[in-house]
Amino acid sequence: MINNGKETLLEVNDLRVEFKGKGRKPFVAVKDVSFRIYKGETFGLVGETGSGKTTIGRAIVRINPTAAGDILFKKRKINGIIPKELDQEVTRRIQMIFQDPMASLNERSKVDYIVSEGLYNIEGFKDEEERQAKVSKALLEVGLLPEFASRFPHEFSGGQRQRIGVARALIMEPEFIIADEPISSLDVSIRAQVLNLLSELQRTKGLTYMFISHDLSVVRFIANRIAVIHQGRIVELAETEELFDCPFHPYTRALLSAIPVPDPRIEKKKRVLVYDPGCHDYSRDKPKWTEITKGHFVLANEAEIRQYEAMAG
Repeated sequence: MINNGKETLLEVNDLRVEFKGKGRKPFVAVKDVSFRIYKGETFGLVGETGSGKTTIGRAIVRINPTAAGDILFKKRKINGIIPKELDQEVTRRIQMIFQDPMASLNERSKVDYIVSEGLYNIEGFKDEEERQAKVSKALLEVGLLPEFASRFPHEFSGGQRQRIGVARALIMEPEFIIADEPISSLDVSIRAQVLNLLSELQRTKGLTYMFISHDLSVVRFIANRIAVIHQGRIVELAETEELFDCPFHPYTRALLSAIPVPDPRIEKKKRVLVYDPGCHDYSRDKPKWTEITKGHFVLANEAEIRQYEAMAG
């Protein structure tokens, strides 16, 4: 699928994810979410804790079942019941880097097994020699020595553990990687190293990323486009600098106002906005997904659309 000269790698249409408890009304974690991710780009998904961004990532990799909507990878539907062959292809082509490098690695397994676990699942090697070669190659690509394969996760720092998580994804030779807050639990000094590593791997391997984060300043550094999600619904989507230069939705403006400024004098005078959902009057005039300027979408009703169009000039 080609759009504006770009090939659509992943398409999400009206996605809905629910969690059901015994005798309780289902909790709707993701409500009617739609977006496209183009081949070769980094798509940022930003929102507060509990907004549904990780749930979307897990739905794409088929960890969370979907209640409604379609997820299309290279024009093929990959959510719901799918053929075994397609399920294996999704496992190979879509990988996830998890948030907590401490919890996402099996402490009882050596790095050699952790990195190659996906290969075992899909029988992705001819013999033991080829498997070991793939593990060594993956470790080298993330800046770790092949000798580390014989060690256990507790012998590594947080940054090294996250590199092992990246190697576990890379060994599958994926096209699309979902990075779920991959640096949030790392020291500030290590964060830039991991971000630079992801950028370099994207450049050399032609990878496509969905980068999930609550930190807009980090996403600005790495993402081409950013979608802002609030309580399970995407409220704004635009190219990165466009979103920072001209945010429309009050929730987006509130998130941007909370970004720390490295100058203490400016930070002291800064006014942080607080988002109040009550500022919207949707009792009669319901919101709809609208393109205000080229590539800049926002969830708004007719009155808000007129206001945002005036802001855009």
